[in-house]
Amino acid sequence: MAYYWFKAFHLIGIVVWFAGLFYLVRLFVYHAEAEQEPEPARSILKKQYGIMEQRLYSIITTPGMILTVAMAIGLISTEPEILKSTWLHIKLAFVILLIGYHHYCKRIMNKLALGECQWTGQQFRALNEAPTILLVLIVLLAVFKNSLPLDATTWLVAALVITMVASIQLYAKKRRKDKEKQAKVEQKPEFASSVGE
Repeated sequence: MAYYWFKAFHLIGIVVWFAGLFYLVRLFVYHAEAEQEPEPARSILKKQYGIMEQRLYSIITTPGMILTVAMAIGLISTEPEILKSTWLHIKLAFVILLIGYHHYCKRIMNKLALGECQWTGQQFRALNEAPTILLVLIVLLAVFKNSLPLDATTWLVAALVITMVASIQLYAKKRRKDKEKQAKVEQKPEFASSVGE
């Protein structure tokens, strides 16, 4: 019975942790893009995003990580022979990368708070895809274990990466066009009023 309790709360921890990581870096996107706003909006937005990032990291994301890791240790304690499995070693390596990503986000958060981060919104969008790839790999390893079809997995991950890169580029292009359109719309009334004079 302990195994099922550990597994249930392990899954809950994973959902909370990933939700926090996905939203945290999305806040970084908005925080970075607030630099382009005029004052006083810039200062207000940056302050608000800083508060949201801190609360999300401290109250949701980090507890989700701790719960995930604690319940994983509990799961392993119920069947210690699993530690000999190759798939688990690989999965744990990806989890260690994810924990590193988690702490790297804290470092970025601190730099944003100090106004020392030079990353753009587009760079943060790319960074936000890293946990998606790790999530896919970790779940596939947990489901397939040693029978993971490596050829299919390689193609799946490659397709996922290409799709993400293409989506980020297309979104950036769309935003540029929208800004150009907005700039033209804002210039037209000035031109019309000067012609009227």
